[in-house]
Amino acid sequence: MDTLVLLTLTGLGLGALYFLIASGLALIFGLMDVLNFAHGAFLTVSVYTAWRTAGTVGGMPGLLLAAAVGTLTGLLLAAVVELVLIRRLYGRVKEQILVTVGLSLAVPALVQTVWGADARPFPVPDALAGTVGVLGARVPVNRFLLVAVALLVLAGIRLFLSRTRYGLIVRAGVEDRAMVTALGIDVTRAFTLVFALGGALAGLAGVLGGLYFGSLSPHQGTSLLVFAFVVVIIGGLVSITSVALSALTVGLVQQYANYYAGGYGDLAVVVLLAAVVLSRPAAGAGSPLTRLRAALTAPRTRSAGGTA
Repeated sequence: MDTLVLLTLTGLGLGALYFLIASGLALIFGLMDVLNFAHGAFLTVSVYTAWRTAGTVGGMPGLLLAAAVGTLTGLLLAAVVELVLIRRLYGRVKEQILVTVGLSLAVPALVQTVWGADARPFPVPDALAGTVGVLGARVPVNRFLLVAVALLVLAGIRLFLSRTRYGLIVRAGVEDRAMVTALGIDVTRAFTLVFALGGALAGLAGVLGGLYFGSLSPHQGTSLLVFAFVVVIIGGLVSITSVALSALTVGLVQQYANYYAGGYGDLAVVVLLAAVVLSRPAAGAGSPLTRLRAALTAPRTRSAGGTA
C-alpha cells in the first residue's frame, strides 16, 4: 500500500512538471499555430540563471528569487525570439520549424560551452529537502509544491483565455487575423504577449524541474521537451484542462511502469501515445470502435445464387 501511495504521489508530481512545460507549448502552438522546438532551450537557460541565483542567495529566499529570475529569463528570451525571428515567419511553417530547431541545438551547446557538460546539483532549501508521511509512505515535500504550482498555473491560464482582453484577441486573431486587424486591434502585440507567456512558463518549469530532479544539465530542457510534446499530442489542443489531464496520465503511467514493468516507463509512454493516436478518429470518420460496431451490425447481402 505504501509503495502504491508513493508511486501515485510521485507520478502526480512528475505529471505536474510535465504540465508546466506543456502548458507554455500548448499556448504557443494552440493559439498561434507555431510549433516551437526552442521551448526546451528557454527552459535550459532559465534553470541555469535560477541555479546561479539560488546558489548565491541560498535558502528559501534564494529559491523564491531564483523562481522569479528563471521565469523572467524565459519571458525575456521568448519575447526577443518572437520579435527578432518568429514575427517574420507567421504562416511559414517550414521556416518556423527550421529556426526553432536551430535554436534548440545552438542554445544548449552555448550553455555547455559556458558551464560545461556535467550535471550540477540544484540547491534545494532544507524546508523542501525532506519527506512527509502519507498513509505509510514517505513522499518528498517538493512533489506537493509542484502539484500546487501546476493547479495555480492551470487556473491562471483558464482565466487569461476566457476573461482577459488579450486572451480573447489572440483567439479571435487566430481564426481571422484580417478581421481583427480591420477593427483597429494590434494582433501582433497580443501574439508577442502569448509567446512571452509561454517562455515564462518554460522558465518556471525549469526551476521546478531542477527542484524535482535535484540537478541540472545543458540538455535537460531538450529531454523534457520530448515528454511535453507527448502530453500535448495526447491531450490535444481542445482545452488547457485536457492538456493537464494528459500530463497527469503520462506521469502516472511512467512511474507505474518504471516500478512494475522493470524500468520501461519511457516505453510505456510511447505505447500510450501510439494507442491514443491510433484510436483518435480521422477527419470525417468515426472512431475505430464505431467503425467496428458498424461493420458487425451491417446487414448481410445475399449473392445472386441465393446463398449468404
